[in-house]
Amino acid sequence: MITDNFDGNIAEEKYQYSDLTSNIINCFYKVYNELGYGFLEKVYENALKIELESKGLMVEKQKPIAVYYKEHLVGEYFADLIVENKVILELKAAETLCEEHEYQLINYLKATEIEVGLLLNFGKKPQISRKIFTNT
Repeated sequence: MITDNFDGNIAEEKYQYSDLTSNIINCFYKVYNELGYGFLEKVYENALKIELESKGLMVEKQKPIAVYYKEHLVGEYFADLIVENKVILELKAAETLCEEHEYQLINYLKATEIEVGLLLNFGKKPQISRKIFTNT
């Protein structure tokens, strides 16, 4: 039996931060529909940050992510966008997404306490991939 104790949105209970990721995806499509295909990733990053902030969301751009091996700092990456300190966004402007893009996002999740990531491609056809990495 399904009980309706979460404002009627079954997806909220099914996926962690699904309401937030749905909002992010809507912003992604809004930017994609406005700008189209062909710009550099940085253009889409700046536009998506503006769109997300216009929805009242807290967004950090190019946040450093430290990578450790046996308690030694071995590298540093920069997340394109982090929304509400809950979802990492990795943006691409490629012909299509490939396995390397997905592993890049998964590694960002591994290196942080954040467990949800969205890979957003502003390619010829918009593409979205949701990745989860449980840190427990």
